[in-house]
Parts: sequence; C-alpha cells; structure tokens
Amino acid sequence: MDKPFFKMTSGDGPAIVAAIHNGHYIRADLLPYMALHENERIYEEDPYTGFLADIAETRLVAMHSRFEIDLNRPKEEAIYKTPAQAWGLKVWKETPPGESTDKSFQAYEEFYAQMESLIANKIWKYGYAIVFDLHSYNHRRDGKPAPQKLNPDVNIGYNGLDRERWAPVIDGFSEALRRSLVGGRKLDVRENVKFRGGHFSTWINKSFNNKACALAIELKKIFMDEWTGDANEQILSDIKKALASAIRETVARADILFGKTVPAK
Repeated sequence: MDKPFFKMTSGDGPAIVAAIHNGHYIRADLLPYMALHENERIYEEDPYTGFLADIAETRLVAMHSRFEIDLNRPKEEAIYKTPAQAWGLKVWKETPPGESTDKSFQAYEEFYAQMESLIANKIWKYGYAIVFDLHSYNHRRDGKPAPQKLNPDVNIGYNGLDRERWAPVIDGFSEALRRSLVGGRKLDVRENVKFRGGHFSTWINKSFNNKACALAIELKKIFMDEWTGDANEQILSDIKKALASAIRETVARADILFGKTVPAK
C-alpha cells in the first residue's frame, strides 16, 4: 500500500510548521521510470525536517519525495522534466505515463487545498497565521565547506511578504535563533542571502490579505553528513530546541502585533 502523500496534524495556536521536502518515498508505479539512485535523491531532499517539525502542535510533513512532485514549485513545474530543473540530474529514464503523473498532480492539488483551509481556519480563530516552512541545504558539493559569507547556518526567506508589516515577527524569530547555542556556538542567522523562499511560502505571503506570514527557513546541513545522510544527534537536538524557543517568541510578538496581548510595562 502506498504511503499517504503528506501527514497533517492539527492543534491549537496560530503557528504551523511544514516540512514539504522531508519525504523520500516514491510510488511503486513510478519507480520503473526513475533514473536516480536512492542516495542521489536523499542528497537533494531535506532529511530530518520532519523530525524538527514536531515542535509545533500544527504541522504538515510530506512523505513522498520532491522527485515525484515538488510542492515548492508552481504546478506546471512541479514534476522535473529536464536536468536544468533538478541541479543537473536526470530524474526520469523516460516520461512516466499520464495516469501516474495525474495521481501526483492530484496529491499536489489536495495539499494546497488543505493548506488553504488550514491557514484560513487559523486566521478565523486567531486573527493571523504564521507558517514556518522548514528546509535544509547542502554546503559541501565539491567536498569542502562553502564560504560562510554566502552560506549562513540559517537563511530566512520571505519572498512576497510585507517586511515592514511583519517586522516584529521576522525580527523576533531571527533574534531568538541568534541567542541559541547549537553545538556550543551561536548560529549565523541572516535573511534572503542564500534563498528568498520558493513557491509554497510565496503563495502564502501573497494570499490571505496579509494575515498570514510564511518564513522559508533554510538550515545548512551542519546537523548531518550531507553525503551519507547520517545525523549528528546532538546538533540536531540543539537545533530543534532553538527552533521551538524561537517559534514561541515569534508567536508572542505576533500576538502583540495583532492586539491579542498587551506588552509588559
């Protein structure tokens, strides 16, 4: 039996954590057409982001691989057709049949429909919603660490968002992460350096009448060996604690922004 395309857990509070590139599973009917080896897929996926996502009561974790269909691309680009769309990788031996890709597109549409409903419900209940869109990125493609100058430990992207309107939320999240210790040191946290955010977060930021904010969070893979996929459990645990603390502070600031609480005198 196929795995569900994604798992959604709904709880209290305006915060939503999504790990849309966590998945690795490929449907059985697509596997004969897949050109990539398993380790090639894992390298460009976002392992452990699903583990990190359970810091939130409301979370959504993708179970299928981005190489089946990419939830962070517009629908017409969501199935990689050329190597140029997939870091130079040849994804398919040959194009899968229409009935197989139709299933993938159906899952894509269901994902966006459920997210739209979830975010709208949060706005109705709390007055706003914040989506923390968790990703990770490679920094040793040529075997050695990429220069820190253009590769922060955490890149926060917010394409399509009104920066001035949401400044307390963005600044609160960034500042909380910078205070956290990960592996005994403070994190290098910057905005829009490596990534500005993909289709998913941009869609949220341009919808919902400025009552929803999506932060695309790219974690440099300092918590794992990006080639083998093995995790550094201590670093991963530290990052999880840092994210949980930052989300709490961010929600507290958003509550003030939307008049839900009165700041202490």
